[in-house]
Amino acid sequence: MDEKHDGMSDKMKSAVNKVKGEAKDQWGNATGDTSKQVEGKFDKAKGEVQKEVGEFKDGMNHKK
Repeated sequence: MDEKHDGMSDKMKSAVNKVKGEAKDQWGNATGDTSKQVEGKFDKAKGEVQKEVGEFKDGMNHKK
């Protein structure tokens, strides 16, 4: 399957961004660094979008 149309790579990026975002968010909570918390929340949201894109690509590939 062509990587350009493979939803798995988007899903893997999603997982990485969610973990990275959670780590930043927790670090921000622990240190009182609100900018780090915001970065973490942004990374988690980015991960959610990537997950949806990956699922959409997988759905499109199964219809072929």
